[in-house]
Amino acid sequence: MKSTMSMVLTNKNGKIRSSEIRSYSTDGSKKQILWFLAPADDKGVAYLKIEHQDKKDDMKLWLPNFKKIRRISSGKKSESFMGSDMSYEDMTSRDLNKYSYSITGSEIINNNDCYILESIPSGIKSEYSKHISWVTKDAYLILKEESFDQDGALLKSKSIAYQKIKAYDIMKELYVKNVQRNHQTVLKFNDLEVDTGIKDNIFHEKNLKRMPK
Repeated sequence: MKSTMSMVLTNKNGKIRSSEIRSYSTDGSKKQILWFLAPADDKGVAYLKIEHQDKKDDMKLWLPNFKKIRRISSGKKSESFMGSDMSYEDMTSRDLNKYSYSITGSEIINNNDCYILESIPSGIKSEYSKHISWVTKDAYLILKEESFDQDGALLKSKSIAYQKIKAYDIMKELYVKNVQRNHQTVLKFNDLEVDTGIKDNIFHEKNLKRMPK
């Protein structure tokens, strides 16, 4: 999948910061590379993520102003991604086998009948003690989620909107609010293209420094 994303951050004082990002991804976003196109002071910053089943994920951030590639270790996954309300952990897939689950009820969300699913990390290091997700009963799409810190207090609330492209339900908008900081992020996916035939060799450290045309 290819897309151009807009990311809008709003702090507790109402100050807004907007970014434009170009994204390539494959394998259900287990491989992803992002380049910041705007604002000017972030232009050229790039992020590469390759998730692995049997070893730690590879995450790297190219910082052109410092001419440096920063490796994001597993111990740093709770850090904010580029000042947003998404951590590096939020940007990786959850290993379904490393959570315990329970369905705690049902609720209608935007005319969609949803399960209320509680997910608790089991045997992994996480910034969260649990997630509560509202999952549609027909297509198993998460429409809403609440994530709790290690003290059991609500940390982040999320809502997700989708669009249908070909046979796929594709995220078109993600809203994340850090309720403890009163800070929010809205991520919109534009110019979406699917089945683009992206080659695996694009997901390489050397391409962090190569802005897409």
